[in-house]
Amino acid sequence: MSPDTDLILLNGKITTLDRSHPQAEAVVMREGRILFVGSNGDAIAQAAPDARRIDAGGRRVIPGLIDSHMHIIRGGLNYNMELRWDGVRSLGQALEMLRKQVEITPPPQWVRVVGGFTEHQFAEKRLPSLEEINAIAPNTPVFILHLYDRALLNGAALRAVGYTKDTPNPPGGEIIHDAAGNPTGLLVAKPNATILYATLAKGPKLPPEYQKNSTRHFMREVNRLGVTSVIDAGGGFQNYPDDYAIIEQLHRDGEMTVRIAYNLFTQKPKEELADFQGWAKQVKPGQGDDLYRNNGAGEMLVYSAADFEDFQVERPDMPPSMEGDLEPVIRLLAENRWPWRLHATYNETITRALDVFEKVNRDVPLAGLNWFFDHAETITDRNIERIAALGGGIAVQHRMAFQGEYFAERYGHKAAERSPPIRRMLDMGVQVGAGTDATRVASYNPWVSLSWLVTGKTLGGLSLYPTSNRLDREQALRLWTEANTWFSTEPGKKGQIAAGQLADIVVLSDDYFAVPDDAIQDITSVLTLLGGVPVHGEGDFKPLAPALPPAMPDWSPVRRFGGYQERAQAGEKKYAFASLCNCANACNVHGHAHAGAWGTSAPVSDERSFWGALGCACWAF
Repeated sequence: MSPDTDLILLNGKITTLDRSHPQAEAVVMREGRILFVGSNGDAIAQAAPDARRIDAGGRRVIPGLIDSHMHIIRGGLNYNMELRWDGVRSLGQALEMLRKQVEITPPPQWVRVVGGFTEHQFAEKRLPSLEEINAIAPNTPVFILHLYDRALLNGAALRAVGYTKDTPNPPGGEIIHDAAGNPTGLLVAKPNATILYATLAKGPKLPPEYQKNSTRHFMREVNRLGVTSVIDAGGGFQNYPDDYAIIEQLHRDGEMTVRIAYNLFTQKPKEELADFQGWAKQVKPGQGDDLYRNNGAGEMLVYSAADFEDFQVERPDMPPSMEGDLEPVIRLLAENRWPWRLHATYNETITRALDVFEKVNRDVPLAGLNWFFDHAETITDRNIERIAALGGGIAVQHRMAFQGEYFAERYGHKAAERSPPIRRMLDMGVQVGAGTDATRVASYNPWVSLSWLVTGKTLGGLSLYPTSNRLDREQALRLWTEANTWFSTEPGKKGQIAAGQLADIVVLSDDYFAVPDDAIQDITSVLTLLGGVPVHGEGDFKPLAPALPPAMPDWSPVRRFGGYQERAQAGEKKYAFASLCNCANACNVHGHAHAGAWGTSAPVSDERSFWGALGCACWAF
């Protein structure tokens, strides 16, 4: 479908997020932008006589979602190699997926499960054991990353990376050893994730043509969930310009289906200033076009200011050198009018960073730079005030949906009630936007974030926030659309369904404003338009979007499993658990016929009761 042909989307329940015209039933698009929003009849009258028409069939229509914090460029390079446990609700299912992938992964390739899940989302409330992983994959290297706190490597992976009893612990990380001094396969971040990153980087990479295919598949995966724009937060082992060659080729070839504004992430401790000095000569903020453009610096500005968010360990104190390292970088960025973002989990880190920002501001005013903090789980009202006074913002992510149980255990449920204090930020007039921090911590699914903002619950079901720190559905949606345009310096260009804005529009599978709270996270897109051009379609809309070539290589987990896993309905998923769980021997003793029992159509609660009565711990759905 050509962007040069008028397109009319009719018969929709359109939420425009334009306060002057909040609801509509039709929208006309021309040359990539929105021409008219209103009634069906008026839209037909406004469009050219030969306009293409799409009938939304009464479905909810919203502006394209904007993720203010994702690592989509790095994630795209690796997506086709990754087995995603995002959305999987049982360890039994996760291990079965692992087993099937091991069967088809050729040497010397690895099976990677790289983030996007938490042990709390599993019915069993635990991670797989190293024994389970080794039993499934005695010869194929397996690397499983859980948040930023640990990685599980089987014996084959340990051999592949060369870790032995003589391998020293790197700074900030620990290789766990058994009583004989041999590495067990457990790597722990203490307190930062460098050991996890560095170990993952030892695995095979895809060749460039496969990386291009992989990035296209990842962009289409987020299109499937309604995402049309991303602010890329850089990442470890993502150096500019070397690791941007694939996304820039896709941009030149017209194959991008997501708009990307990218931040540059420094790569070497003690060489951060040199990185930004060099980049300031190569590229300028805003350089590019509406599909691909530079957005400034960060989220890593200096390594001495990086307070990783592993809530299973105590808060790390930043070294005394932090301010001295940070000030020249901030001064350089301010003098060159570079916006920046800074990763900061804890209030203590934010306080020290703000001391530096305020000092620089006295010499080089920061007004108009659209700089911001990422995360800010424990920020105080006083520091929110300081950010507002300097004209900054805060980008929040749903990391607590994955780690809230750990936070509450360490700091208490009262402290967890404002982690982060989103409602307070909004009330105090700070610019606030939402995102995921995908792919290695939280999932890239925006609807999990929207569910968290509305319900205040973790994926494990823990209620974190009182009503006073939860948002209504429209407020949450605004943080995922128009609010995020401030963070890429694009207000008024997108984020609403309004005349003159980019025609980034999503038709939803279910009505976001009508489904039960628990069903928000299950919403997807049935039609995603980028600049008025279909980039994803399902069901009746599928023929509108161009088909992708198959995922490369042919053993890619994406071919078999796709990306985010939909939740199973009661009674739909049946597994032969005796081969998957720790209680296999006990089950055999009891004489449980798992496959036969799971042939029943009994509801989930009855199945749980049945296995619970028999003392069997292996049910998982």
